[in-house]
Amino acid sequence: MNRNSVSRVSVSNASAIRTSSPHTSSREAAPEACPLCGGSGWKTVSAGPNAPLEMIKDRRVTRCDCQLEARRQTLLASARIPKRYEHCELASYTADLPGADSSLALALISASKFAQEYDPRDGTGLLITGRIGTGKTHLAVGIVKELINRGIPCLFYDYRELLKEIQNSYNATVQTTELDVLRPVFETDILVLDELGAVKPTEWVGDTVSLILNTRYNDNRATIITTNLPNLPKGTYRNNLNSSGKQAAEQAMQDITLGDRIGEPMRSRLFEMCRIVELKGDDFRQGARSASARFRST
Repeated sequence: MNRNSVSRVSVSNASAIRTSSPHTSSREAAPEACPLCGGSGWKTVSAGPNAPLEMIKDRRVTRCDCQLEARRQTLLASARIPKRYEHCELASYTADLPGADSSLALALISASKFAQEYDPRDGTGLLITGRIGTGKTHLAVGIVKELINRGIPCLFYDYRELLKEIQNSYNATVQTTELDVLRPVFETDILVLDELGAVKPTEWVGDTVSLILNTRYNDNRATIITTNLPNLPKGTYRNNLNSSGKQAAEQAMQDITLGDRIGEPMRSRLFEMCRIVELKGDDFRQGARSASARFRST
């Protein structure tokens, strides 16, 4: 037997050893098939024992639960929910803290109703307003999770981050185009735009937010918007600038309204697009930290 023959035999034997190895076979074992659908993705459903005979005989198929769960996981992964808010659920939103304003409980009812009754043919969204720490983002993410459980695509974007991604797309060294960023924002069934108005207005910012909101409005797609700014007209606090008191004038410089940041035409459009949900009260996160500190000190 020549050297080439030995070489071929050796390779053949090595291949046979690898194939027969118990470790290899266990690694390459096919995943266990779903007991409901056998891996087909469809399961048979019946009309039930109390249905008419002709309906009992009529066996239909529907998507298996394993497929629905796989789709839920896919939608959840693509929703871009920040890690800080991954734990948020409507069920975990606390509206009955000591001293909490009644508007928190009403906001939870509104959020739950939106999630339960959402109809893609109705493009009405929510504008959730309130001070920092009242739970606006928690409610928005809770709605997203409820809708994803129903198989509805959702997308979460921090307003500032979205503007930054669009600006970065103008960089010639970046492969992503402006349309690549905006297409899912335009087309998702539900868009959460968190902290609208958190960026100082420029002509480009105004044009960009108008494009996003007007496109979704014209396509009849619902948008959930949160903002820390009071939902008041542009220039509401400017009268205080003429005040003789230094404190009043300084306060006026800090009091920026939603109208100041996005303009009255766009604010008016939000009234057409959204139902208003207002959360009143103080930052309950700060209250919780203070209570925790008092507990540790005792």
